[in-house]
Amino acid sequence: MFATILLALSTAILARAIWFIITRFFLRSSLDEIPGPAPQSLFSGNFLQLFHEDAWAFHDELADRYGNIVRTTGLLGERELYVADPKALQHVLLKDQEIWEEHPQFISDNYLFFGEGLLATIGARHKKQRKLMNPVFSTAHMRNMIPIFQETVGRLRTTLEDLTKNGPQEVDMLHWMGRTAMELIGRSGLGFSFDSLAVDDPGHPAAACFKEVLLGPPWIRRAIVDLIPSRDLHSVRDKIDTIWATSQEIYAQKKAALSSGDEAVKQQIGLGKDILSLLIRANMKTDDPLDETELLGQMSTLIFAATDTTSSALSQIFYLLAQHPDVQNRIRQELRTVKEAAGNEMTYDDYEALTYMDAVIRETLRVYPPLTLLKRKANKDVILPFGKPITGADGRELSEVHVPAGSSVIISVINASRSKEIWGADALEWKPERWLSPLPDSITSAHMPGIYSNLLTFLGGGRACIGFKFSQLEMKVALAEILDAFQLAPSAKAVKWRMGNISTACVEGEPDVSQLPVMLSRAN
Repeated sequence: MFATILLALSTAILARAIWFIITRFFLRSSLDEIPGPAPQSLFSGNFLQLFHEDAWAFHDELADRYGNIVRTTGLLGERELYVADPKALQHVLLKDQEIWEEHPQFISDNYLFFGEGLLATIGARHKKQRKLMNPVFSTAHMRNMIPIFQETVGRLRTTLEDLTKNGPQEVDMLHWMGRTAMELIGRSGLGFSFDSLAVDDPGHPAAACFKEVLLGPPWIRRAIVDLIPSRDLHSVRDKIDTIWATSQEIYAQKKAALSSGDEAVKQQIGLGKDILSLLIRANMKTDDPLDETELLGQMSTLIFAATDTTSSALSQIFYLLAQHPDVQNRIRQELRTVKEAAGNEMTYDDYEALTYMDAVIRETLRVYPPLTLLKRKANKDVILPFGKPITGADGRELSEVHVPAGSSVIISVINASRSKEIWGADALEWKPERWLSPLPDSITSAHMPGIYSNLLTFLGGGRACIGFKFSQLEMKVALAEILDAFQLAPSAKAVKWRMGNISTACVEGEPDVSQLPVMLSRAN
């Protein structure tokens, strides 16, 4: 009996493997109608070319040679569509977003890293979480966070002034932007201080743990780690414990303060106006509340989303400003004019009035988006239309393609934002001035489905970045405080930007260490 079952199981597995090989390598797919590069190998396809840390040139080549719709090959021969076409992206992110779900690997990875937060849920559960959280990120609440932002970045300014008191100093801006972003989301997001931002202060133990590993609480994974006799894995386990314990501590303090009344709330960092306090209040009032594990999952998600991406974007801006002193000086002049008119007390509206600074931020996020690629997977057969017809592999003109269920689409944030068809012949150039006058019709009529400035930097649709206003405000306050006090110049060290999941800087010859050295001196 056992032998019969084993034989049947082996036969089923073998048949499935044979069918997998036939469908991947021998049967023709409708996606084969789309031109694209040959795979590097049967096993890796174009995967390494697409996702390598030095993949910038390959993505430029795809745009130049094939345009905005490209057929690429994934692992084990999987056919994929690489998309930067605005109309196709509208269908993926907006019109047919119920069909184009987050890739299962993305969901499972985020569940592992962050727990049951926004990045790890789909469908009705995701909508429920987002509905509760949307009001917390409104402009009205962002206005209330200005004092917290200013006080936090002011502490960074004091530290950098101390570092440069004896003259120009090489400073790792990526390090300081990461610490500052963590403290900003800690104070304004959770009502909790992770870091004093002093040179000799290592910060709260949880801050270091978040930087090394962001793992959720699932007990089964921790149990497996316990059973494996690995010192490195046990170190990861200990970091998980620290993060989880800190999250529970913060959550418990918030609930207790809110239950005790206004006086207890006023004793908290942020005076109860932080995102977590607002979220807990809203959750208490709704008829369909989130459970505690979901709220704790939002905490990990907020810390990651507000730390890595924003610190990457700010570091890229500081790097570019060090290379372009004329742009840097123009921002400083604009800033000091607005600041003087405001009596040195900048408000939300004053930051909004910094039009040239805003142009620099927009242009940096366009040319150098922190997040370059995303994946979606079709849960059923679907027709994907193109905004501009392409020439198919057989020479016929194609205005759409049939996408079989289970197929993946790679959303090229970077090529959608740097398309010469949309942004013109100078699309690859960093030119902040392009944002100071009305954008050309080629841009506005493209209807790129992003929630921010005709860009996909913060995505669009039901899974757009919920905290994009928070991120914008953080960048403006940080730039205003730093540029008012300091002059930036390039370091003698050669800097290289790695693509990765989140683009980050390193020094040539030291690829394993994320850093951005910049020469910092007092500004006149």
